[in-house]
Amino acid sequence: MPEPLHALALKHHELLKFAVVGGTAFLVDNAVFYGLKLTILEPKPVTAKVIAVLVATIVSYVLNREWSFRTRGGRERRHEAALFFLVSGVGLVLSSAPLWISRYVFRLETPDVSLVTQEIADFMSAQIIGTLIAMVFRFWALRKWVFPDEKAHPGRVRLAPTPDPTDEAA
Repeated sequence: MPEPLHALALKHHELLKFAVVGGTAFLVDNAVFYGLKLTILEPKPVTAKVIAVLVATIVSYVLNREWSFRTRGGRERRHEAALFFLVSGVGLVLSSAPLWISRYVFRLETPDVSLVTQEIADFMSAQIIGTLIAMVFRFWALRKWVFPDEKAHPGRVRLAPTPDPTDEAA
């Protein structure tokens, strides 16, 4: 890799890892969404989207915890997981809202529009617009609240600052 690109990649390594995890979660989301939407949840696309996002969120937590933000921490795992799923719940609403608006506000569904138009609108609203909005929110919120300490060591929870050994006890 050329040096300028290598330096940029090192500087933004968390963002790049987050993007890879996001791409993986996007593929899981699409597979589950279309698997459900085209079969048992055909009349309920928003429900299919919610389930798909929940499955992708579980995959995302494991990959982000163990790879993207593995050097971050500062919280107990239960607290961290609860915050992750709370942030992801907000992300779920953000990612589902464009599909809901497309279907139920703009009425981009059959018989009002063709099946092709409906499917393009569903893909653009749920898988592109919704995913992008939720991704920006999640990256910001995960770094801010879920994995706040960028100097934590993997597997070690730091609840209080480490005392400086050069300080004399009073």
